Amino acid sequence: MAFHKALKDLNLLDRFLFAEAMEDPVIMQMVLEIILGREIILKYPPQTEKEQRKSPLLRYIRLDVWAMDTEDTVYDTEVQKEDTRNLPKRSRLYQGLIDTKLLEPGEVDFNQMNDVYTIIITPFDIFGKGLYCYTFRMRCDEDTELALNDGATRIFLNTHGTDPAGISSELIELLHYIEHTTEEVSNACQSDRIKELQRRIAAIKSSEVIGVKYMQEWEEKVIEKRKAREEGLEEGRAEGRKEGRSEGAEYKIFSLIRKKMAKGCNPEEIADILEEDLGYVQEVYKFLESQMDRSEEASWDRWRENKAGEK
Repeated sequence: MAFHKALKDLNLLDRFLFAEAMEDPVIMQMVLEIILGREIILKYPPQTEKEQRKSPLLRYIRLDVWAMDTEDTVYDTEVQKEDTRNLPKRSRLYQGLIDTKLLEPGEVDFNQMNDVYTIIITPFDIFGKGLYCYTFRMRCDEDTELALNDGATRIFLNTHGTDPAGISSELIELLHYIEHTTEEVSNACQSDRIKELQRRIAAIKSSEVIGVKYMQEWEEKVIEKRKAREEGLEEGRAEGRKEGRSEGAEYKIFSLIRKKMAKGCNPEEIADILEEDLGYVQEVYKFLESQMDRSEEASWDRWRENKAGEK
């Protein structure tokens, strides 16, 4: 069973605390203002774990925090503790699914689409350049001064940056605070906004209501993990074992990974729930990302063919 951190020990990189904190419009607004370096006024209260799905039959993803400002700009803000080595393409999926919701049915004026910022915060450097902030917008390869101006911006924030060029000291302080969400760290910050963040987050951590919610969510994950594990073990016992893992048990794990993907779980969450090796789950997850238009049986057949070809 994974170590269960107390609510008071959570950092903003932990999804539970991040979601609870960003439901506060003041916190969300301050965080966006520090990241983007401009004033932002939210139009609606932020929504956490907002579901995005292209159709009832297809997989959905859960957006950590979704918000819109008074200029109708949309912000999707995510935290990711583990390097799944697929975040650039995952951000593309987030972007695409958000875009499908931006126009009313029958609307043909695509200029009515909102500007969208996808912001992903990580405690590792995806691109290995030492930057705290990587901002991507579409530009022409033949003329890099020519921007597409499609309104889409993707930002990757690295709490372990080493090169402060081009960003504010307040953003560097914020990224450090996101990874180490404590009063000691906030007191060392020059930013009054970060001190206010700490005051509000301390209230969240000390709330009995949120404490009960956190415990219930953890208990539900433990129950789900235990149930999934028992199902896999039962299937494995029934089918026997082959090469250290029976084909029947492997198919069961394969099927469970696919089901958890369809519920929006990432590889780390799936590995934790199923108590499976993260490397194996990531391998299956990456394979299944290219197979979501196939049935489970067809995907399994293709997986076995690929594995047989590797031997």
